[in-house]
Amino acid sequence: MTQIELFGFIAALLTSMSYLPQAVMIIRTGVTAGISLVMYGMLTCGKVLWLSYGVLVSSWPLILSQSFTLCLAGIILGMTLRNQLRASKTARVHGVLA
Repeated sequence: MTQIELFGFIAALLTSMSYLPQAVMIIRTGVTAGISLVMYGMLTCGKVLWLSYGVLVSSWPLILSQSFTLCLAGIILGMTLRNQLRASKTARVHGVLA
C-alpha cells in the first residue's frame, strides 16, 4: 500500500465513521423527526454513484468507504421514509392533512 492509498483509507474511514453515531441513534430510538428525507435520498443516490465509480476505477478506499456509508445512509433513509409514511397515514386516519 502506498502512502497515497493509506491517506485515502484514513480519509475514507473518518468520513464514513461520521455517519455511525446518527445511524446508531436512529436505530436505538427510532426517532427521525429532524432528518430530511430529500437530503438523505440525494445522499444515498450519490453514494451509489460514488460506489459505482470506485468499482469502475478499482479504488478500494472508495469501494469500502462508500459501501459502508451506503449501508448507514440506507438505514437512515429507510427509517425516515417509514416514519414519514406512518405519520402521513396516521394524519389521514385522524382527518389531519399531512
